[in-house]
Amino acid sequence: MSNRVAVIGVGMTKFMRRAQEAPGELAAQAVRMALEDAGLDIEDIDAVTLGTAPDAFDGVHMKGEHLIAGAGGSNKPYMRHFIGGATGVMSPIHGWMHVASGKYNSCLVVAEEKMSPCTPHPAGAFITIFDRVTEQPLELTLIHIFALEMARFMHVYGYSERDLAEVSAMIKRNALHHPASQVAVDLSADDVLNSPLLSWPVKRLDISPTSDAAVAIILVNERIARTLKKAPVFIDGVGFRLETAYWCTRDLCYPDYVAMAAKDAYKMAGIVDPAKDIDFFEPYDPFDYKALHHLNALLLDKTGRTVRNLFESGNLGCEGSHPMCPSGGALGVGNPIAATGLMKIAELYFQLSGQAGKRQIKR
Repeated sequence: MSNRVAVIGVGMTKFMRRAQEAPGELAAQAVRMALEDAGLDIEDIDAVTLGTAPDAFDGVHMKGEHLIAGAGGSNKPYMRHFIGGATGVMSPIHGWMHVASGKYNSCLVVAEEKMSPCTPHPAGAFITIFDRVTEQPLELTLIHIFALEMARFMHVYGYSERDLAEVSAMIKRNALHHPASQVAVDLSADDVLNSPLLSWPVKRLDISPTSDAAVAIILVNERIARTLKKAPVFIDGVGFRLETAYWCTRDLCYPDYVAMAAKDAYKMAGIVDPAKDIDFFEPYDPFDYKALHHLNALLLDKTGRTVRNLFESGNLGCEGSHPMCPSGGALGVGNPIAATGLMKIAELYFQLSGQAGKRQIKR
């Protein structure tokens, strides 16, 4: 790719349950805030990428077309993405490709999810993602599958239920300083352990909440970035992989797809020793164990011992040597599936541009 790409504007709605705004209104609010943050108008945007997950969440089929006006994509080159929880990361990667390739000078990236219209609960929509012959007859939900993965992860790496409850409490506390957070609360590990058991070892407070929200970021090439008043944050490394949807063929304790994506991103950015070269981490955390599960695969070492040592020494906290999820993560800010990943991309921008407020990592 010939062009260097920068983030120069971010917009984010409040994360909440049962938002009164329609999906398109949520997207429009985030877009408006991102444009104002960057000091640009919609006419300055060459292309739009949209991330939004299952149509069932918003209760509208063909959500890409349904959201095009609110997302600012009318009569512009426009692309919708949907790959489950990774949607909010793949959308900015596609936006990055648009600009890095030289095809467009700017790209607006929007991620929206309104999960509350899916009744009685969004988890019901996920039942349909499993294979109709080999998996759906088992009447599995995602909580059952993640419970299997969580138990395997605990067994292999030696984490206890209390250890993971500490992770949940820590990340939720980080969200106390995030202005968009849905469930920021000062919890203890005991609060998590005493919450209702859903499917062993998963308890209610091990899981992120369902949410309604939208996030938008603006990407431009380096030439444009240098002409704007906002300090740009450049994207120096990108990697992505997609694993099979068949849970029985995966390694449940180690996400190889994350490791492969990280390896590509590190190579592109010139990072040789991520444990020394990276100041903080924002792994995806729909469940508390997933934060450590994904952090293990970011290649801090080959055994997972580095992550375990960082956890045991308290160095994954915001005052530690390797802060994890300083945003408050999906566990604390909220988890509107597609918008969650883009919320985390926004957090990278806030931290690296010194705009994270009380969440700011001191580096």
